[in-house]
Amino acid sequence: MVRALHLLCKHQGSRNPVSRRTGASTSGVTKEQAHAELTEIIGRLKDKKGQELCDAFAAEAQKRSDCGSFAQGGDLGDFGPGEMQKAFEDGTMALQVGEMSGIVDTDSGSHIIFRMS
Repeated sequence: MVRALHLLCKHQGSRNPVSRRTGASTSGVTKEQAHAELTEIIGRLKDKKGQELCDAFAAEAQKRSDCGSFAQGGDLGDFGPGEMQKAFEDGTMALQVGEMSGIVDTDSGSHIIFRMS
């Protein structure tokens, strides 16, 4: 089992292009725009480490993520093999505990991931 926070930017290619945070359609957002926004967020987080990074990541997810987990700072809880889309699972498993990913694309949209355990 692993535990991760994530920040999802949905876009026009998302399988359900509606933000769970705002209820607004994301069909007008391109994948490139989602990537640009995530790149900005990564830039704000990249120099942080440990608990500071975890807390800052959660704050960013709460403010911006299009996943319903935004209310929990992007916390997806514990999950095991086969419970998430393969690209997301692979992206999470490639991280060390306490490490943040680059951009990971899935059918849901574009994510950044922080592995908690």
